[in-house]
Amino acid sequence: MQPAFLRRHLGAACLMLATGLASAAHADTGNVQRAIDWAQGQASVRHPAGHERSPLVIAHRGASGYVPEHTLGAYALAVMMGADYVEPDLVMTRDGKLVARHDNELGLTTDVAQHPEFADRKRTQKVDGVELTGWFSEDFTLAELKTLRAIERIPTIRPGNARLDGTFEIPTLQEIIDLVKSLQISQQRTIGLYPEIKHGTHFQRLGLAMERPLVKTLHRNGYLGPRAPVFIQSFEVNNLKELKRLTGIRLVQLYGSGQPYDQQASGGSLTYAEMATAKGLRQVARYAYGVGPDKSYVIPRDANGNLGQPTRFVGDAHAAGLKVHPYTFRAENSFLPAEFRSADGNPQSRGDLAGEIRAYLDAGIDGLFSDQPDVAVRLREQR
Repeated sequence: MQPAFLRRHLGAACLMLATGLASAAHADTGNVQRAIDWAQGQASVRHPAGHERSPLVIAHRGASGYVPEHTLGAYALAVMMGADYVEPDLVMTRDGKLVARHDNELGLTTDVAQHPEFADRKRTQKVDGVELTGWFSEDFTLAELKTLRAIERIPTIRPGNARLDGTFEIPTLQEIIDLVKSLQISQQRTIGLYPEIKHGTHFQRLGLAMERPLVKTLHRNGYLGPRAPVFIQSFEVNNLKELKRLTGIRLVQLYGSGQPYDQQASGGSLTYAEMATAKGLRQVARYAYGVGPDKSYVIPRDANGNLGQPTRFVGDAHAAGLKVHPYTFRAENSFLPAEFRSADGNPQSRGDLAGEIRAYLDAGIDGLFSDQPDVAVRLREQR
């Protein structure tokens, strides 16, 4: 059974989600415009970057440790838990609509396989150089995607989440923005957006580039300039440099392994390892406000799975003027360093996530992505 606090928060989030959207649907034009004006004022005036909470708590794919990822339910729950930002990963539909999915392949996180009308859409293609078989967002219109429902990505690790399979639609970016604006009015605080452009080069090659539509959507909703409560992130490099020319919104360079795919696709030699050096970080600082490294760039694990000593990454990033927001902090034993796992050894069991986060805060990070944002919020309040 889920803990009482989770049932309470999730119930409240779902109620707020339902009432907020219903109110938006039925309110008179004047009330809606006043709400929009208030939210735009918060975004463009009342949330200067220098006055954000520290460390920032970013709800990774929403409160995805409790609710299937990238759903309005996951985002609403994250807000109820006190997250500063919610993170929608973005992919594109065939008709050019931005929707929230971690991957353009839909089989892992939707019930598309249960829809016989879409059986012929299953195919094999290369995405970022990797051959994948499944159903892809670029083969569906938004109307078709809206007939699908979200399912839990890792049901063996999160069976509680899987009980919510079939509950939530696939949300558009605009629906997420509308939700955030509604909830920040009721919560009386600013709630930020942290969208990620997924598979940028892949979608550019299809004629479905996301950069300009994303900027247009954010600007249209009042998210303007570096004081807006929004970051745009990408694992690629060239699209962030393009975004630097298109908008004053803060940009975050993500770090994975190997090469950014746009560099690989163009025959370039730049690697994430080079970008993680002091010199590389200074280069990144020419176009980015911050960096989002895999946690191992900050504190690697040893051969036994325990945390080692912090690297120079945070210090070098700060010296370059960059904020550091590592990913991803998850409470289950499957993901924790060995010393923070629970004694029962069950992969589903939750260990001492707060202990792991504390080690990274001591290393000087400025924010973090977590599937369980409530843990990070509580820890911040205790420090």
